Amino acid sequence: MNQIIEKILDHRSIRSFEDKPVTEEQIRTIVECAQAASTSSYIQAYSIIGVSDPEKKAQLAELAGPQTYVEKSAHVFVFCADLHRHDMVAEMEGRDLSESIESTEKFMVGCIDAALAAQNAAIAAESMDLGICYIGGIRNNLHAVSEILNIPHRVLPLFALIIGHPKNRSEKKPRLPLANVYHENGYQADQQVFIEQLQAYNETISSYYDRRTKGKRKDTWTEQMADMLGKKSRIYMKEYVEGKGLKKR
Repeated sequence: MNQIIEKILDHRSIRSFEDKPVTEEQIRTIVECAQAASTSSYIQAYSIIGVSDPEKKAQLAELAGPQTYVEKSAHVFVFCADLHRHDMVAEMEGRDLSESIESTEKFMVGCIDAALAAQNAAIAAESMDLGICYIGGIRNNLHAVSEILNIPHRVLPLFALIIGHPKNRSEKKPRLPLANVYHENGYQADQQVFIEQLQAYNETISSYYDRRTKGKRKDTWTEQMADMLGKKSRIYMKEYVEGKGLKKR
């Protein structure tokens, strides 16, 4: 155990922030830490758009839910899969790279690179005693998000990361049992064992919600997931991604 591991294991999403700014030095350091993350074949297929303008933060907050804590955070980072600069590479080098740039593989590389960079940014922010929360809700309307942020072709906003000085620290939410996530030397194939593990997790989560809401909520994880997955969500995404010139092959 060391300070880095302790900080990672102490993570929880923060949705309540003090009215206090972060410094330019903190923002720069967080972005530099994001850039230090691993990247597939040195492609660096991502970009980060920082949002400090109050009006744009308010617009993103409305599109994301509304989620008012987006607007009230000190700073918003929007992480994007980005193959736009690789179009510039093709132009500069006089090559036709469209078949590769438009492939599903490079789309995945962009998403993975962005996620790796974001988690580095999150840990860096938390190491400064800042609170963070990932916001997938910006994908509710990427057409509007792209207009607000002037997103070019072959760039796909994936999620936002909001940061700020925590006002309240929520209780840490229990994760799935390690045995349900970590499979050694092959995927655990006994479905009954799998179900028993999830049933035990359901009891943990139900107790967590009961305690956190003082009895107002006791739903289980499998109930929550079934309700969420039973709803159609962001069904425009395939068309939008392909319209950006990504995942076409």
